[in-house]
Amino acid sequence: MSKPLFDKAETEVLVERLRALLADELDMELGGLEADALFALIARDIGSAFYNRGLHDARAAISARMDEVSEVVYALERVSPVDRDR
Repeated sequence: MSKPLFDKAETEVLVERLRALLADELDMELGGLEADALFALIARDIGSAFYNRGLHDARAAISARMDEVSEVVYALERVSPVDRDR
């Protein structure tokens, strides 16, 4: 069995927010077990897509910063007598 995505307190808050959203926006009243099951589905299946997108964006941001660092380090390079002889 895999580790839960959220601890018990976080899950309770998020499930309650889901229940409130469904009640307010769609006039749907879900019981606790129904809301837990729906939340688990959303967290597992839909949440992983958002998570993966976040990882993709983080990799892109880190790559861009590494390019900047590389340019700064390259700018620090000095010409040495060894380099002149080549």
